[in-house]
Amino acid sequence: MPIPPSTRRAVATLTLLASSIFPAHAELRPESVPGGVASILVADAGAPRPEVRYAGHPVLLQQRREGWYALVGLPLDTPVGDQFLELGPDGARRSLPFHVAAKAYPVQRLTIKNPKMVNPDEEDLDRINAERERQISVRSQFRDVPVPRTDLALPATGRLSSRFGLRRIFNDEPRAPHTGLDVAVPTGSAVRAPADGVVTLVDDFYFNGKTVFVDHGQGFVSMVCHLDKANVTLGQAVRRGEVLGQSGSSGRATGPHLHWSVYLNGAAVDPALFIGPQPAR
Repeated sequence: MPIPPSTRRAVATLTLLASSIFPAHAELRPESVPGGVASILVADAGAPRPEVRYAGHPVLLQQRREGWYALVGLPLDTPVGDQFLELGPDGARRSLPFHVAAKAYPVQRLTIKNPKMVNPDEEDLDRINAERERQISVRSQFRDVPVPRTDLALPATGRLSSRFGLRRIFNDEPRAPHTGLDVAVPTGSAVRAPADGVVTLVDDFYFNGKTVFVDHGQGFVSMVCHLDKANVTLGQAVRRGEVLGQSGSSGRATGPHLHWSVYLNGAAVDPALFIGPQPAR
């Protein structure tokens, strides 16, 4: 029996509505480890949007069929074992435990030609510390807007080189772990926005070189750096795939490449969790 046109229209409307609430694109692959992202059910379907914090920071919330989920960024120094979310407003909060498993990251040894990029002069330290504080402030902002999708597009087309979490040794001296994902691309390659957002910082930093931050909402932030040129300005709204700048080797870099960091509730997390499996190159 043919399906009446009115029924076909109703089905199409329901399908469109469902796709707008539960998009069919690839999603975040959560991993509750240091440097990963925990996905935690915090309220049942039909419940009002809850108030959720982790380590004092509000966290990204998404509504799915099962209910409200908190997506929690876990810093690389997160202790293994039970961690706790705080649910509810001040004065009426309750704790919700979740487990963080161990993860071992490999060591990477690099040679930097400019020794000041390993051991900066005293006069550079004030600049470095001030730049660090500015970046922490920008990546810790919470712009309370809907985040309909948490998959991200790789900002540049190239081979994935240095992975997130590598324990780095520069010129035989241990330094902070690698808090991003590097893409091997030549100078001048297009660097694109991984998702819709607002540009919250454009500057040239001592270590990062030319840098752009894009706020995707609810503490979900991308940073691209070591650029040769930035094409966007502070406060500019950008769409997924829009060109942010061109890749380069500014700042502390051993050669041309793109460094991409992703932050959730102020914590640097593995960008590879937000992209689909990449083809071999």
